[in-house]
Amino acid sequence: MIEKSYGQELYEKLSYTSKNAWEVLKEEEKPFVFDLAEKYKHFLNCAKTEREVVEYFIERAKEKGYKEFNNNIQELKPGDKVYFINNNKSILLAHIGKKPLKEGFNLIGSHIDSPRLDLKPKPLYESSELALLKTHYYGGIKKYHWVNVPLSIHGVVVKSDGSKVKITIGEDENDPVFYITDLLVHLSSDQLQKKASEAIPAENLNVLIGSMPFNDEKVKEKVKLNVLKILNEKYGITEEDLISADIEVVPAAKARDVGLDRSLIGAYGQDDRACSFLAAEGIFSIDETPEKTALVYLVDKEEIGSVGISSAEASFFDVSVAKLMKALGEYENSLDLALCFENSAAISGDVAAALDPTYEGAYDKLNSTLIGHGVTIEKYTGVRGKYSGSEATAEYVGKIRNFLNSNNICWQTGLLGKVDQGGGGTIAMFIARKMINVIDSGVPVLSMHSTFEITSKVDVYMTYKFYNQFLRKFE
Repeated sequence: MIEKSYGQELYEKLSYTSKNAWEVLKEEEKPFVFDLAEKYKHFLNCAKTEREVVEYFIERAKEKGYKEFNNNIQELKPGDKVYFINNNKSILLAHIGKKPLKEGFNLIGSHIDSPRLDLKPKPLYESSELALLKTHYYGGIKKYHWVNVPLSIHGVVVKSDGSKVKITIGEDENDPVFYITDLLVHLSSDQLQKKASEAIPAENLNVLIGSMPFNDEKVKEKVKLNVLKILNEKYGITEEDLISADIEVVPAAKARDVGLDRSLIGAYGQDDRACSFLAAEGIFSIDETPEKTALVYLVDKEEIGSVGISSAEASFFDVSVAKLMKALGEYENSLDLALCFENSAAISGDVAAALDPTYEGAYDKLNSTLIGHGVTIEKYTGVRGKYSGSEATAEYVGKIRNFLNSNNICWQTGLLGKVDQGGGGTIAMFIARKMINVIDSGVPVLSMHSTFEITSKVDVYMTYKFYNQFLRKFE
């Protein structure tokens, strides 16, 4: 055995480097890593929109003994499990702890919306005897990702009588899929001279939905009529009904294992359904009564700035916690709620940008996360001069580090690329506004905001492990 020099020993003691989680993973943990990945892939296939995510977690919550909170609930006690729904687009899960709620809670907040294409209010038109749907992209996308790939349509239509119709087309293997065309390379000399951001104009993201004409010579737009006829026969809707609809166009591809070793997961929507799924599974896995009340808050609209009634900016969270306090006999006025927040701790569960060796020039390698090195913690987010971001205090980062190390959770730290290269934010800033200590933490992702994002199964597991332990016993 070669003896280490004093300098080598000192360097190992004083320096920091993250470890590959596969190499430190206990043998008895490996089956759970792969089982969790299968559950996660199933979730990704079932829930491609924020409404579908909420529906999925309502069913999971009921399986785990949660009940929907309503004004008829007069009292709550430690061990009770309830959930709140906000316009079918966000959900709050609560497992009441042993300690009074006024002493604080442990919260994980994540977002359940992902970049996509939304149908415009008047989407359907006919041109050159093809029927197409006009879209408006949602969130930050590279528009060229969305051409030449199979697409599915998800959403709800609210008819004039108030009834609601759910639509999902393109996910079953027997369903048709949809498509956005691109210019053939033989005629692309002008297009290929453009910047990538301009090669596919937003108004060209029109979804091909049909080509068969209705058999009536007196009708001007025969193909459009045939599409309307099919929609009416199957769903009982008219063109006007599309004005009061939430219809989203998403990739039709299923979640798949990636790599010969099956160590990676490829799927649409992992930003940020990875952290949402793991946060929910983290609270569902708590069988005992936690010390502090555990909360998981899954919200909409993060990808467009957290604005709107179903976003983290809305008052839904504050009102729901106040209702919990009242049901526990702890709420007298708004000061009680404010003190509850000040005594609480939170994780903003959002994915991190993993270092991509093909494009490593966009990253600060020293401050980048690596696929396979475990859950990420980010002290701050934002763009350029830390604008529109949130920064955890040194004290809170220290507590989180100690908690991770004490619970044998493989972790790493990083930032979103080089300074002035770009950047981004999370819902952490909205949690911090309530005077709740919060830090960003989540799964590293390759090809973020694409139609097929990549994560590591061991990172998914380590993130789950952190979230579960944080909700159980963080002090």
